[in-house]
Amino acid sequence: DFKLWIKKSSKETIDNINSLMKILIKKAEKNVDTVMPGLTHLKNAQPISFAHYLLSYFEMFKRDIKRFENNIKLLDECPLGSAALAGTSHNIDRNYTSKQLGFKKPTDNSIDSVSDRDFAVDFLYASALCAMHLSRLAEDFIIFNSNAFNLISFDDSMLTGSSIMPQKKNPDPAELIRGRVGINYGKLNSMLTIMKGLPMSYFKDLQDDKALVFDSYDTLKDTLIMSDELINAVRPLKDKMFKMANKGFTTSTDFADYLVKEKKLSFRESYSLAAKLVNFAEKNNKTLDQLSLVDVKKIYKHVDKNVLKILNVKNAINAKKSYGGTASNNVAMMIRKYKKEIK
Repeated sequence: DFKLWIKKSSKETIDNINSLMKILIKKAEKNVDTVMPGLTHLKNAQPISFAHYLLSYFEMFKRDIKRFENNIKLLDECPLGSAALAGTSHNIDRNYTSKQLGFKKPTDNSIDSVSDRDFAVDFLYASALCAMHLSRLAEDFIIFNSNAFNLISFDDSMLTGSSIMPQKKNPDPAELIRGRVGINYGKLNSMLTIMKGLPMSYFKDLQDDKALVFDSYDTLKDTLIMSDELINAVRPLKDKMFKMANKGFTTSTDFADYLVKEKKLSFRESYSLAAKLVNFAEKNNKTLDQLSLVDVKKIYKHVDKNVLKILNVKNAINAKKSYGGTASNNVAMMIRKYKKEIK
């Protein structure tokens, strides 16, 4: 019964993740050419497409689906007929009952059959990891929605007022998504702790497996439903994203790459020259795209006007043409690919 329940619930969870992935694709389709700052260490790094950012989570959820699908394959052995632990002397046909219940085959060892809870641990692990991915997405949105970043907004349906401050609009659903992963982690850790000290065969400790798995499923299901609504409600503030993408000298790496490819300098030399260009721009209170050809030639004189295109954030994005990169054509291609893959 427990295996059948987990099998059914895994398929339902896969359906819920699929729904989330479809919403991500729709949101990405509308934002292929939306420029945003790509961050490392929460500092501006390189300009990227907002769609490319969203699709990074698509990849995470795709792996989550594979984990649940793999769990279904691993548990697809029927324990019915193992009896208490030794099997039975009655004339039963375990292959027949396994087939009737929708399992691939009967389990091969009756002792393992009554003591195995790997399938429960696998479900809890897959749920915890999926919840972690949702938590990371929610945390990103919380940061992007903060006054410090101000890169996205939400429909009012995803915001809650303060108890005493009338001006506040807090992203409470995102915070709930971020927090609920702790529940999924707790269920997984509890199950592992129960299992770690058990000798082989059945013990009454194992009865607590059901509540842990049921609660973990309910928690993840609620989190996935909230995440659907959250992604639907997010609105990129495109002008502010573009403006922030130009801050932090995000195209300096492109300048270094340009010197390597066009001027045949080593990357060590190019890196040093790009750093000098950043220092020059910073001292003159300019962004890199505001520099003139005369300015750039003060750092490296063997350049022409084409170098200024390199410092443009949109051009920098579209230069990343390697498979899996953020170039608009790449992102559009991946969206088409994902649409064919999604069930």
